[in-house]
Amino acid sequence: MKMAPLLRALSAHDGVEPVLIHTGQHYDKNLSDVFFEELEMPRPDISLEVGSGKHGEQTARVIERFEQVLEEAAKAGQPFGRVVVVGDVNSTMATTLAAVKLGVPIAHVEAGLRSFDRTMPEEINRLVTDALCDVLLVSEPSGIENLRQEGRPEEQVYLVGNIMIDTLRSLLPKACEHDTLARHGLSAGEYGVITMHRPSNVDQPETLGPLLEVLVEASAQVPMVFPIHPRTQARIEQFGLQAKIDAADGLIIAPPLGYLDFLCLTSQSRLIVTDSGGLQEESTALGIPCLTARFNTERPVTVSQGTSTLVGNDPAKLRAGLQAILGGTYKQGTCPELWDGHAAERIAQVLVDSTAATG
Repeated sequence: MKMAPLLRALSAHDGVEPVLIHTGQHYDKNLSDVFFEELEMPRPDISLEVGSGKHGEQTARVIERFEQVLEEAAKAGQPFGRVVVVGDVNSTMATTLAAVKLGVPIAHVEAGLRSFDRTMPEEINRLVTDALCDVLLVSEPSGIENLRQEGRPEEQVYLVGNIMIDTLRSLLPKACEHDTLARHGLSAGEYGVITMHRPSNVDQPETLGPLLEVLVEASAQVPMVFPIHPRTQARIEQFGLQAKIDAADGLIIAPPLGYLDFLCLTSQSRLIVTDSGGLQEESTALGIPCLTARFNTERPVTVSQGTSTLVGNDPAKLRAGLQAILGGTYKQGTCPELWDGHAAERIAQVLVDSTAATG
């Protein structure tokens, strides 16, 4: 979702020949392959086929396989001018480590985001990646300040806007042509959407059980669609909570959805409950109330300016937020500056200029 608009923007620049490398960190078709089709992206030039695994295993495999790609390109006389990484997943950090050790400059899209919670694996990935990159492409003002506090040179930091919103705005008309709502018996503006997969929410029965209680309770007032992550489904079964789900007529369980189906669903919803950072951003761009099941966020603009409210994994706060939305007293948010659908164009220009400057 971040690479698709960037590849299109880079294609507008003569002499730029991007090589798309897919690490294969996501291995479920609905969480990976279908995105290439729906986003109308070219197939990857190189696939590392890393697959799943523990953090250390996954990171090590990416480093080993990507290092080999870089070395082979250099031996063939076609070294990469720059590596561009996006987001905060394990492959983001791992490809950065491999590249910097071989002297290849790196740019990070979504640099500077911080939750200040080092128990989150993503926070470690963000910190390491930003420390090693020489071009830092920032989506919101908090990122500029964070990088300044970490001592990064001003000339390496660029506020370019949110590239996720480029994809959202370009594909929203196409997404709304899908029959997603009809397939689930829903009417626009009259249902909620749930996504939940983080360990802090789903890995302990004493946490997941009460959260599900509140969601089941809310589903008696408004239908709630729950495209369920494999991790969450496994925990529901493990903790003996499946019967509670099955008994809730208003709770609609769906498999993981492709991007267009999911965007069709979220963009026409009345409310969103999520622990996803990306969905915090999308809900803000869409102007849809969002209850974020996290105690902190690396995207504070979605709270200070947008539509998101942090409720942690506290059932009482979640219940209060749901009642505020359903009762019409929830705050109204606005869309941040530069979340205008043109971030990729700004990023591409920075990449072209900076790569030319480094030779």
